[in-house]
Amino acid sequence: MIARPQYIEQLRRWKDRDIIKVVTGMRRCGKSTLLRMFVDELVAGGVPRERIITLNLEQLECERLRDYRALHEEVLSRVSGPDMHYVFIDEVQNAPEFQRAIDSLYTRDNIDLYITGSNAFLLQGTLATLLSGRYVEVNVLPLSFSEYASAFDGRETPQRLYSRYIADGGMPATVSFAGDRIAHRDYLEGIINTVLLKDVAQRLNVSNTLGLGALADFMFDNIGNLTSVKRIADALSANGVKVSGNTVGEYLSGLVASYIFYPAKRFDVRGGRLLKLQEKYYAVDMGMRRAVLSGQVCDRGRILENLVYLELRRRYGEVFVGKVGDLEIDFVVQGDTGPEYYQVAESVMEESTLQRELESLRAVRDNNAKFLLTLDDCDPVSHAGITQMNVLDWFLS
Repeated sequence: MIARPQYIEQLRRWKDRDIIKVVTGMRRCGKSTLLRMFVDELVAGGVPRERIITLNLEQLECERLRDYRALHEEVLSRVSGPDMHYVFIDEVQNAPEFQRAIDSLYTRDNIDLYITGSNAFLLQGTLATLLSGRYVEVNVLPLSFSEYASAFDGRETPQRLYSRYIADGGMPATVSFAGDRIAHRDYLEGIINTVLLKDVAQRLNVSNTLGLGALADFMFDNIGNLTSVKRIADALSANGVKVSGNTVGEYLSGLVASYIFYPAKRFDVRGGRLLKLQEKYYAVDMGMRRAVLSGQVCDRGRILENLVYLELRRRYGEVFVGKVGDLEIDFVVQGDTGPEYYQVAESVMEESTLQRELESLRAVRDNNAKFLLTLDDCDPVSHAGITQMNVLDWFLS
């Protein structure tokens, strides 16, 4: 198993605290394996196996537990004594009205509760109302470049690993498919189809699956582009797929809720406010994008931007697109001591390109951290307070 230290640390931080740990992320991104690794850590730390309860509601043997009453009774039947019991319920959204069981189990002093789900709908509606302020979300993404590199144990250079990473993506199982392009493609296409048909179409009662698929293709092809529901609807209509703006908005919310795309809202740096018009979307995995777009990996600049966005989400949570007057900063995040600003470029070896990329960062009149990340093979350098560094070093730091 590939170590996921960042997520293990989050679970460790919330262990034994009076709060529900909700582990989210798209299908097959490693949520179940993460919980198994955490269970191993609990056992290594002295927790007896009988005080660890694991249930996977996707498994046939747990089918009867998809009734929330049966789920509740099963957990309580395995809890005995005042000592803390650690309860892990995988893919909890498969139990209709599961929130009733979760709400009741949460009230027990001797239960530390962890649940996982493959779509954000479980954090909406009734669960959010019942458990408001009583849960913390741990959103799991596919393997970071650092985690991916750890699987090869230093046998490849970072540059060579990066070329493989942007082609294969970071879904954990694909590491074992190295060199088998057909198996790799079929595996990723299977995940995409499951997400579209099960997590989106069934949840939203979508009958126009052709339109849903066309929207997903469009979004994969337009990562990092400012867009709007109207622009998407117009583009689809121009390609012969007739969908209304309202339908596009509904489908897009389903794709985001299934964690296949992540939005980045625009933030006015000078005005200190969010902008309502247009936003950018980034794909959860570059291997999936390549599978959908029939092997296209030529737009390396946008791929790099997408990967930096995902890494910033891992490190800081929410990520914004910055606006400074008429200029744009690729990403703005909230660091420990204030905002941090990131500009991303494949190369700035030409002076004119360097000055263009620095311009938007220079327009920010504060003393907070500013970074220019590139694939250029050079040591870190400061441009009057703006740190330029190799992005692979940054990924691995």
